[in-house]
Amino acid sequence: MPIEIFLALMVFAFTTSITPGPNNMMLFASGVNFGFVRTIPHMCGIGVGFLVLLLAVGFGLGALLETFPAVYTVMKFAGGAYLLWIAWKIATSRSIAEGKAGTQPMSFLEAAAFQWVNPKAWVMAVSAMATYTDARNYTVSVLIVGLAFAIVNFPSVSTWAGFGSALRQWLSDPVRLKWFNVSMALLLVASLWPMLR
Repeated sequence: MPIEIFLALMVFAFTTSITPGPNNMMLFASGVNFGFVRTIPHMCGIGVGFLVLLLAVGFGLGALLETFPAVYTVMKFAGGAYLLWIAWKIATSRSIAEGKAGTQPMSFLEAAAFQWVNPKAWVMAVSAMATYTDARNYTVSVLIVGLAFAIVNFPSVSTWAGFGSALRQWLSDPVRLKWFNVSMALLLVASLWPMLR
């Protein structure tokens, strides 16, 4: 892959990874409610889950979904329903979690599995593979696309969890936290609109 194409791919990977979407809204809320350290498994799960999804799309799943668009539609709406449930959980959370029973951030496996029903993740994966792979050197180009996302993903998502964590003290006031969580839930729901149209 020529260096100018790789640099364009890195810019694409960075901008799609750091812009608001379901993962980043959830990480921001998790940073506030659980702190940065307790959100690390969630961040790692996003990175690994998305990389597996990206490679699966590159190595044939994308073609399968193109052949059977109804499967993609079902997955998109299942992901939307799951995001609505997560938004409800965020909106109704009323205290910063300090290790209380029953309160925990999304686990590594939950975050990794979520990528398979995350509409933004699918759009990113299909767009990246359609735009940046080369039919003459397909396997290598799929792996390079995966490498580009692996490089930028963790720094991008950790930024959102870090911002959330930085606001923990200010949001320790129950009224502020209530409105923050409601706002994050609404933004999470709003992030679905462009992908579910």
